[in-house]
Amino acid sequence: MKYTTLDIFEQTPETLAAWCEAHGMQRYRAAQILEWVYAKGAADPAEMTNLSVADREILAEEMTFRSAHIVADRQASDGTRKLLVQWRDQGDDSGAVMPVALDAARQTECVMIPTEKRRTACISTQIGCPVGCRFCASGMDGLSGNLTAGRIVEQVHLLSQLTGERISNVVFMGMGEPLANLDAVMHAARIISAPWGLGISGRRITISTVGLPRAIRRLADELDVPATLALSLHAPTDALRREMIPWAKYATIAELLDACRYYFDSTGREITLEYVLLRDENDRPEHARELARIARTLRCNVNLIRYNEVESLPYRRPLSRDVRIFQSVLTNAGVMAHIRASRGRDIAAACGQLRRGSIHDKGV
Repeated sequence: MKYTTLDIFEQTPETLAAWCEAHGMQRYRAAQILEWVYAKGAADPAEMTNLSVADREILAEEMTFRSAHIVADRQASDGTRKLLVQWRDQGDDSGAVMPVALDAARQTECVMIPTEKRRTACISTQIGCPVGCRFCASGMDGLSGNLTAGRIVEQVHLLSQLTGERISNVVFMGMGEPLANLDAVMHAARIISAPWGLGISGRRITISTVGLPRAIRRLADELDVPATLALSLHAPTDALRREMIPWAKYATIAELLDACRYYFDSTGREITLEYVLLRDENDRPEHARELARIARTLRCNVNLIRYNEVESLPYRRPLSRDVRIFQSVLTNAGVMAHIRASRGRDIAAACGQLRRGSIHDKGV
């Protein structure tokens, strides 16, 4: 089979109908194909039995239905499931057989996190990460490239198919900086929320960013999906934030908060402030008091995240006592603060860890 860059997970009803017409099919076939993919979970044209054999052969030849090859599949004792996938390049065969050679420059992670009421897909938007947060494994080997919208959507589809469970929530919190790949992220969010697509309510989609003020404003103006914006703050002062996050030099906390207010005013969606707690680095009561001062200037809630250790990095997980004290300082100041449950620690579920382990274990 010849390789094509056309990806079924990139298509809308309009673009697919035009494609069908150009390939000698009736336009209404587009709705049938999308129903097979999203409502019935098909990832192979051979399953689409209400299409003619000739139409199925054209689809198989000209349209890519699965770009991801699973390199590793780990399931934690708490039910969290994490995949390391390798994406086909343009020179690869478009069939099911993948090249043997592993290549970390084409690998990303995605995670399915089950709770009593939710099945959350945590998905990547880039291969690697350009931000280089000092405590995170995602950016330790830099950025290899952006994922297309189709490959972002495919992660949700893949997790649903492998687990046999319907995904209820999607968080753009995997590898990469979503707002540095904004066009693809917005296109993916529209497909994920579309009734003809994955049909996940926009209110159950969260887009996380380390903070690009201009991109936040553009997201507010152009994304017609009521997604939640999550700002990865991680420090309550500019000086400390610049030590932890190299990209913090491009925007002050005041500039980020101003952009977040614009997002709230434009969408009516409350902001989430994400704060990874690192022992003795940013988890002291004085840090909590500074964070409370910031949070009170914004319609927001605070999501406290206990650090998952990364081998070779010096940062440590906070003590449970210190996390509770930190939360109490915030709540006593009138700030809504939640402690995120740690999930998948026994399978290296922190962002970038599985890919990092693959690089070192296999020498890719």
